[in-house]
Amino acid sequence: MASQATESGREGRLLTVWTPEDKDFWRQQGQAVANANLWISVPALFLAFAVWQLWSVVAVNLNALGFRFTTNQLFWLAAAPALSGATLRIFYSFMVPIFGGRRWTAISTASLLIPAIGIGFAVQDPTTTYPTLLVLALLCGLGGGNFSSSMANISFFFPKERKGSALGLNAGLGNLGVSSVQFLAPLVVTMPVFGILGGASQTVVGKTGVSSEIWAQNAAFIWVPFIAIAAVISWIGMNDIADAKASFAEQAVIFKRKHNWLMCWLYLGTFGSFIGYAAGFPLLIKSQFPQVNPLHFAWMGPLVGAVVRPFGGWLADKLGGARVTLWNFVAMMLGVVGVISFLPHDGDGGNFTGFLGMFVLLFLTTGIGNGSTFRMIPVIFMTERQRALLKNASAGAQEQAIKDGNKEAAAVLGFSAAIAAYGGFFIPKSYGTSIAMTGAPDAALYCFIAFYATCVVTTWWFYARKNAEMPC
Repeated sequence: MASQATESGREGRLLTVWTPEDKDFWRQQGQAVANANLWISVPALFLAFAVWQLWSVVAVNLNALGFRFTTNQLFWLAAAPALSGATLRIFYSFMVPIFGGRRWTAISTASLLIPAIGIGFAVQDPTTTYPTLLVLALLCGLGGGNFSSSMANISFFFPKERKGSALGLNAGLGNLGVSSVQFLAPLVVTMPVFGILGGASQTVVGKTGVSSEIWAQNAAFIWVPFIAIAAVISWIGMNDIADAKASFAEQAVIFKRKHNWLMCWLYLGTFGSFIGYAAGFPLLIKSQFPQVNPLHFAWMGPLVGAVVRPFGGWLADKLGGARVTLWNFVAMMLGVVGVISFLPHDGDGGNFTGFLGMFVLLFLTTGIGNGSTFRMIPVIFMTERQRALLKNASAGAQEQAIKDGNKEAAAVLGFSAAIAAYGGFFIPKSYGTSIAMTGAPDAALYCFIAFYATCVVTTWWFYARKNAEMPC
């Protein structure tokens, strides 16, 4: 039995031999195993994003359920999951090499049951205190943390030339959880999905004065059975990779790498924008266009951003990540200018159609940028470790450089995702602060334009210009 395990490179769910850069190995067995792990990872990450963004839809209707919160308090509830999720990502970034991808995916997915069940009970009682709801919002950050560990895990399974597409699929299809929760929530709350087990209904009065019966708890409860199933499948179907094992101290070398911090900045501009715009979009619509039901439209942008992300990874594989990222940031600047032009100003009611169109364009660019920046990271760190080799280095040294490059890239993928997730806090909070101080969100949007300009300069100087330090 031991010899069979060695020959096949497996010991139970542990892969003792994993060399995806070896084309024969990849063709004969690596590709099938990698794809199996990818397609189990995708639904688990989908559910993580759904739980992470629950408050973007729950917060919109709280006051209609009998709660009495200010606009700024509601923006805090929408922003809090991003704050905790970003912080958790810092730790989750390093968990896969310590615990193993299979174990950590199953455990972290099961943890999503805590906020999903808690919110389902809390929204049924309008006397639930604001601090309690804020704690539940922070617990939704467990879903945000999962992204870093998921992306780090999947990066180990694929060879360099396929990482962009694989990571784009994992993240892009996982990101669909954002638009799905915003699309499904308004539907499932209108019916007693779980019957007597789901709790009693609530009566709400619409803008026209007509009352209706809803089950607000379903927005959270609907995900519970799927989370449980995904956790079990992850445990029994995924693999751990022996070569991916590394202590925190071994992974902490990335904090000395300049390109780690540069890519954190760029990914803050792409994914930070995606998750921040998604978290704040429903409340921004409600505050600027009160005649519009935000939940009828809020799902559109995140859907576009998620669907296009694999295309961004594929495009970067073909044209180069730096080139795609550079021009994508230019398009993002123009998109924000367009949003500002369609907002209400000086008594003018604004143009909601134009506003929505510009935001869909912004989400499109965030998706492309998410894919292209995540393609850049593995290339940068693999190249950096190979450059560090002495001339005529032995085959063993070259193999070790590839392993080290993969480990560093996985850690940077997770850590940059952690930093970027703070965008999910700062963007909706910037809207709330700007509206509170000036009566409009314009000041926040102008800050976003300035930030994207720094991303353009950074991408061009380090990665995209002729004779750049690290072309990728």
